[in-house]
Amino acid sequence: MAFYSQCYCILSLYLYLLVFGMSSASAQLSSNFYFSTCPRALTIIRTAVNNAVSKEHRMGASLLRLHFHDCFVNGCDASVLLDDTSSFTGEKSANPNMNSLRGFDVIDTIKSQLEAICPAVVSCADILTVAVRDSVVALGGPSWTVPLGRRDSITASLSAANNDIPSPFMDLSDLITVFSNKGFTAKEMVALLGSHTIGQARCLLFRDRIYNEANINSTYAASLQSTCPTSGGDDNPAPLDATSPVIFDNAYFKNLVNNRGLMHSDQQLFNGGSTDSQVTTYSNSPATFYRDFAAAIVKMGNLSPLTGTNGQIRTNCRKIN
Repeated sequence: MAFYSQCYCILSLYLYLLVFGMSSASAQLSSNFYFSTCPRALTIIRTAVNNAVSKEHRMGASLLRLHFHDCFVNGCDASVLLDDTSSFTGEKSANPNMNSLRGFDVIDTIKSQLEAICPAVVSCADILTVAVRDSVVALGGPSWTVPLGRRDSITASLSAANNDIPSPFMDLSDLITVFSNKGFTAKEMVALLGSHTIGQARCLLFRDRIYNEANINSTYAASLQSTCPTSGGDDNPAPLDATSPVIFDNAYFKNLVNNRGLMHSDQQLFNGGSTDSQVTTYSNSPATFYRDFAAAIVKMGNLSPLTGTNGQIRTNCRKIN
C-alpha cells in the first residue's frame, strides 16, 4: 500500500503539471472551477459513484464507457446523454450504443442532487468526467486531477456516433487510425484500451474470435463457448478481463500476452505488431500503466469541450433546456 500511495502522489503532481501546461481549449478548464459556485460538487459526485459501484461493480466500467463514447463524438459535451424525441434522434440510437450503454440513471441521480443545492451550475459533461475518475478509484485504480468547466451541447450526432467510435472488430492499423483522428498516439491508445481491465462484452462481439481465430488460448476459448454458443445468446456477457474483472489493474495486459484477449480488437494490441512492446511494459508495470492511463484520460476529457458561453448547463441531462 505504501508503494501505491507514493505512486499516486507522484502521479497527482505529474498530472497537475500536465493539466496546467496544456494550451487551447483545455487551458479554459480549471480543477477549481466550482470552488465558489458549488463547493460540494465533487463530494456529491464521489459519494453517488461510490454507492453505485458498491451496489454493482460493473457500473464503474459502464460509466467509463459512457464517457468514452461521449468524448469520441464531437468532444466531451454530454451529447451521449440526450434522449431521442419525436423530432430528434440522438447518439443513444447509434449502433455502438443501442441497448448497450449503461449508467444514465447514475448521472441522473447525481444531477438531481446537484440541482437541489446548486441549480444550473454543474454541467452534465463535468459530472460524467468526474464520475469516471471516481469509478476508477472505487475499483482500485489511480486517481488524477480533473479539469472542469465544460458546458453541455444542445445537439447530438447519430452519424458521428456510428462512424467515430472504434469497433471491436478492428485490426491494429484501423485502431491506430481511429485514435489518431482524435489526436492520440498509439501509446495513448494502448493505455486507454487498458480500461478493458474492467467491464463486460456481449457474445455478439466476441463469438467470431472464440470460434475462428488462431491467436487465442484454446482453454480460454473453450471456457467461453458455453456462454457464447455458435448461434443464439447474442447478449450473453463475459468479462473483458477474466482474471480480475472488477479490479482496475494491469491484468488485461497480462491476458493479452497470454492470448487471452476477449475481443478481436483487444488481442490486436499484442499480435506481432507495433504495440506489442507497450503491452509488455504495462503487463510488467502497473505503475507505468496507471500513469499513462491517467494522462491519456485527462487528454480525452479535454477533447473539444464547450466552454464560456457555448452550449448550456442542462438542468436535466437527458434533454436540452
